[in-house]
Amino acid sequence: MNAPRTVTVRTLDQGDVTIPEPAWCAGHEDKPPQLLSDTGHIGSPHRAEFDGEELAFAALVQDPFVLHSDRSIGALVEMGGLTRSLSPAELDEVAARLVDYAGTLRRLARQLSALKAGEQR
Repeated sequence: MNAPRTVTVRTLDQGDVTIPEPAWCAGHEDKPPQLLSDTGHIGSPHRAEFDGEELAFAALVQDPFVLHSDRSIGALVEMGGLTRSLSPAELDEVAARLVDYAGTLRRLARQLSALKAGEQR
């Protein structure tokens, strides 16, 4: 059995703190120091793009030290900022990318379900 992963993060209020790091976390390198309550984990990004612009972003997240919210694993989803007039062909391409992205979100939902089931144990 593998030993649990840990990471040491620099916080503004607690100094260096060593915390458990879930296997799905993409790491904490190059993150500026923040308050411990704002320290959390984020997984690999899942993006949908069109013509170099982000249509959507999703990633697993967990904020284990947040003060007034849910500390369990969740998914952060942002729907992007594509704001411009599109031709019929471009609109079809955006629709196709979003259909493909729906599959990505479904896979992420299955992964999140499995992780949450593991939290319950």
